[in-house]
Amino acid sequence: MKKLSALFLLLAVSCNVFAQDAPGLYETGTKPQLVAKQFSFTEGPVADKHGNIFFTDQPNNKIWKYDTDGKLSVFLDSAGRSNGMDFDKKGNLISCADAKDELWSISPKGKVTVLLKDYEGHLFNGPNDVWVRPDGGIYITDPYYQRDYWTRKKSDLDGQKLYYLPKGKHKAIIVDDKFVRPNGIVGTPDGKQLYVADIGDNKTYRYDINKDGSLSNRTLFIALGSDGMTIDEKGNIYLCGKGVTIVNPKGEKIGHIDIDEPWSANICFGGKNRDVLFITASKAVYTMKMNVKGVD
Repeated sequence: MKKLSALFLLLAVSCNVFAQDAPGLYETGTKPQLVAKQFSFTEGPVADKHGNIFFTDQPNNKIWKYDTDGKLSVFLDSAGRSNGMDFDKKGNLISCADAKDELWSISPKGKVTVLLKDYEGHLFNGPNDVWVRPDGGIYITDPYYQRDYWTRKKSDLDGQKLYYLPKGKHKAIIVDDKFVRPNGIVGTPDGKQLYVADIGDNKTYRYDINKDGSLSNRTLFIALGSDGMTIDEKGNIYLCGKGVTIVNPKGEKIGHIDIDEPWSANICFGGKNRDVLFITASKAVYTMKMNVKGVD
């Protein structure tokens, strides 16, 4: 009986490890595939409605396009040192352009419209990441990272905060100021919940989104920070940093994707079927075929 009990225990542990390592999100043995390694620092990946992926090479001030056929091309030169990005419903790229600490809207033809240039007359720290909710309202994280292309040497504000820009408005609203350094952000496709990483405090929070754009029920989702983030159709959150950590909706780690690069900055789902994970990692970009799809 003791031997049988030990065997059952071993099987249970083995099954648990298997569930943690391969929860059916991708085929066992699948590894990220290098697309290119010709950049300085990649960031901000986001897919358009066709599955084409746009991402930034911030030090080189470019936005690149990786189409559904695997072709790389430059979408925009002089890209305002774009960092995090998202698409609105009209197909415009909403970009955190921190050359001048602005928020941009970039049309499909590359025309730039400045949506925000300051907060009550003060420069933003440097808009870093952005999520556009279904009705067009925009959430922006604004940490301070000193850039070598700035003339200023300190923040013009009294903290590093999370902002909300209502649709059609030109003034941002502070929706949370309790961060050390906010960074990655993503929301659910129904527009009801928002996830925001405080990379400076190694935590990620979940909020309920109110109709007016304000947030409520701030809850610690997981004691782990993140650079960029994305979400799949099952509600799993993908956190970037040292590789990619996958967390289920309960805040439990269910997997980790190793990336052979110093840092994995950001992530999105793309491709014709929205089932290709696209990872910007230091000087490189990678893809990985998944069994789940991303969400708009």
